[in-house]
Amino acid sequence: MTTFAGAHAERTMSVTDAAGRGVAGLVKDAEMGGDIIVERRGRAVAAVVSISHLHELQHLRADVTSAALVLARELTDGGHRTDLDDALAAFGLDRTELAAELADDLAAGRP
Repeated sequence: MTTFAGAHAERTMSVTDAAGRGVAGLVKDAEMGGDIIVERRGRAVAAVVSISHLHELQHLRADVTSAALVLARELTDGGHRTDLDDALAAFGLDRTELAAELADDLAAGRP
């Protein structure tokens, strides 16, 4: 597997070089769209990216997470549905009792 740093050596620098470039220089590069990979002893340990790129990555992560959840549900769904009243009955409850309990809690100021 090719790493980002391996495929983009021109965007990779050592911690020492990054320190020499300074925070202002790294931030300027990120603002201009130039992601920087910082390496320590030849291993990528950090990245400096623009906030817009970070937001894009966060949205992609959320999309992938949602897609994985949809796929997992699709693969594990047996099609069986349980009616709420049946579920309540399995716990020895009914809607009337729950409504009364909720009313009591609200009247007593309990959340």
